[in-house]
Amino acid sequence: MPAEPGHEAAAVGAHEGAAAAGEHAEGGLPQFDFSWWPGQIAWFLIIFFLVLAFMRLFAVPKVGGTIDAREGKIAGDIADARRMKDEADAQAQVAAAEAAQARAAAQKVGAEARAKAQAEIAARLAEEEAKLAATGAQAEARIAKAREAAMTNVAGIAADTAGAIVQKLTGKSATAAELAAAKG
Repeated sequence: MPAEPGHEAAAVGAHEGAAAAGEHAEGGLPQFDFSWWPGQIAWFLIIFFLVLAFMRLFAVPKVGGTIDAREGKIAGDIADARRMKDEADAQAQVAAAEAAQARAAAQKVGAEARAKAQAEIAARLAEEEAKLAATGAQAEARIAKAREAAMTNVAGIAADTAGAIVQKLTGKSATAAELAAAKG
């Protein structure tokens, strides 16, 4: 099989690159070759100080400013929270004092209303007792009259009853003198 023209050039180029690498490899790594160290150290120091200067001039102040701003915001938030807590505590104390005053006023009003109601009840009770006493006295007077009337009628009823009994037992009517003697 014949070789293609593009592959042949690539093979030659690869062979030449390998030969050049082999020549380069004979000297070893530049990091371990002491003849390269002064230049590497110089560039290291230049780059190091450039990075250090960049960090000090730009990055650190920006980060520091951000940290300072954040600390300031946190301190402000804490101060605001303390202030709000103090205000809330003060308002809670005022509300508790107002509630205590309202409770005391309500108890006073309740005591006054209770005393007034008890006074009204006592007055009505005395009034009703007086009415009951008057009604009781009138009732006793009527009962006494009725008893007196009944006692006066009892004598007449007793005489009539005695006459009826005598008539039933003896079959004869009793005379008025006999009935008066029986009453007697």
